[in-house]
Amino acid sequence: MSGRRKFIRNSILGGVSIIGIPGVKAKGNLKTKYSKPLSYKLTHDIPAKFYDGRNCWVHPRAGIVPGTGRKDFPRVVFTMTTQDNLGSDVFKDMYGFHTNDLGTSWSTPEQVISMRPRFEELDGVKCPIAASDFWPAYHRESKTLLGIGHTVVYTPDWHVKFPRPRNSVFSIYNSEQDKWSEWKIINLPDKEKFYHEGAGSVQRYDEADGTILLPTYFTPLNEVSSRVAVMKYAFDGEKLQYLIHGNELSIDDKTRGLHEPSLTKFNNEYFMTIRNDNCGFVTRSKDGLEYEPINLWKFDDGTDLGNYNTQQHWVTHSDGLFLVYTRRGANNDHVTRHRAPLFMAQVDTDRLCIIRDTEQIIVPERGAKLGNFGVTVISPEETWVTVSEWMQPIGVEKYGSDGSIWVARIHWNKPNLYFQH
Repeated sequence: MSGRRKFIRNSILGGVSIIGIPGVKAKGNLKTKYSKPLSYKLTHDIPAKFYDGRNCWVHPRAGIVPGTGRKDFPRVVFTMTTQDNLGSDVFKDMYGFHTNDLGTSWSTPEQVISMRPRFEELDGVKCPIAASDFWPAYHRESKTLLGIGHTVVYTPDWHVKFPRPRNSVFSIYNSEQDKWSEWKIINLPDKEKFYHEGAGSVQRYDEADGTILLPTYFTPLNEVSSRVAVMKYAFDGEKLQYLIHGNELSIDDKTRGLHEPSLTKFNNEYFMTIRNDNCGFVTRSKDGLEYEPINLWKFDDGTDLGNYNTQQHWVTHSDGLFLVYTRRGANNDHVTRHRAPLFMAQVDTDRLCIIRDTEQIIVPERGAKLGNFGVTVISPEETWVTVSEWMQPIGVEKYGSDGSIWVARIHWNKPNLYFQH
């Protein structure tokens, strides 16, 4: 694969969409001089694309490094992995790029050598182990860009190995050298309980004191159904130390269980959204560790949201909480698992449902899957949703997809008072 490609800045779809949000008012005890309702303007960039008929990039997610861009801009650092579309979840090499000027220009994608797959002996066989589902996010207390993902163990011919151990992993970004450290496993107690544990593709929440609330999913040894819990870690800028984890959420519905939880805090409550084979779930917490029983994601009219077997993540503004998701019922039966387009809508946090009138498409459907994405708060005025066109199954390009990486830029009309750097 050639990483040397000329980048494209693209204001696609006519450039700008202005979106009002009915009924949104300021939340909590935050002081603000603004009385106008929250709304946002939506623009799009395509900083890169790659598809060679077999391979594409997946999991493009970004984190910021304040004070390292041009003028007063942060550097926005992206990571992504390659996907071999002749297999299932065949993630090999990690790539990265960045922008120092909020997308006026972009660096060229380069392979992240320190994050390459490793080969280890399991059951007497030398197997490749890849770090995948990576998500970089800025840790304010240590002034560190910390990325977290998990491992995938493959057979020697690159098929996902079952059963297999799995571990959460982390890496730290060096902004002076523009390099990531070699990925390290996060050590946990009770190796049997956490035999198959991974915080891949999850949204974490960093507390003001620097402790990290990391939602994760795990399957104990000799079990088949995955559980979800929130881990609390200390982080000193170099290593993660497990402190405690909260209650374990599970489901007995003859599926693989609960997966890919994402966490946020809004109006002094914690909210977690969870993937399941059949549907999406949501729950809340007062302390970030102990959660209520899970509820199905529904619209405010009581109908099912239509999301299933796919991630959902949060967009959090001090004046409103939003969910980004995919769903059935959008003339998208030709898309695998209905994983495109990407929708965003406001959450009614009292009723724990989606306000249907606020739903908007933020990344359009062009045949390819868009279900593996990320969310990054760039500044008080701007939040980015980042996703790539996952070109699987082969042939989806007939609908217009080409392996593009999309940056959906949400420009708020009111500053996000939750933003700190």
